[in-house]
Amino acid sequence: MDAVFYIAAIVAIVSTVLAITRLNAVHALLYLIVSLLSVAVVFYVMGAPFVAALEVIVYAGAIMVLFVFVVMMLNLGKAATEMERQWQKPGMWAGPSILAAILIGEVAYLLSNPSTLAFGAAVVEPKLVAIQLFGPYLIGVELASMLLLGALVGAYHLGRRTQGKTEK
Repeated sequence: MDAVFYIAAIVAIVSTVLAITRLNAVHALLYLIVSLLSVAVVFYVMGAPFVAALEVIVYAGAIMVLFVFVVMMLNLGKAATEMERQWQKPGMWAGPSILAAILIGEVAYLLSNPSTLAFGAAVVEPKLVAIQLFGPYLIGVELASMLLLGALVGAYHLGRRTQGKTEK
């Protein structure tokens, strides 16, 4: 069980460093997805399967869809399309694929061995999570949602083009 934790932690650290150091936004997003999935495996191994599921659903799902939407919204025309074709070479997928394969192997190991499932897990119902999120942490949740909305509007205004006007 310790080996699975350490491998997932190493994958999380490596993919996070690669996400930060990539100059290409699409490459960074791929490594960030792998990082979030590896953090979910760490939560699961630590005995928090519900938190692991929330990590996958909220962060690796919803937030990453928002990031991909912003990248797509900032598309700059034919030059960006040609650049995307160059990015979609098979070599681009090698790093995230290797790290994701390691995580898939760990999850398969966890699911095949019943003794490793949710080691020391306590049952946490979704109702208890909702009571905490919308109780004492309500302001934090709302501030995070407003921050994401502001970032989306800012990205739209930075990336939009005005029709009929040319730059001087």
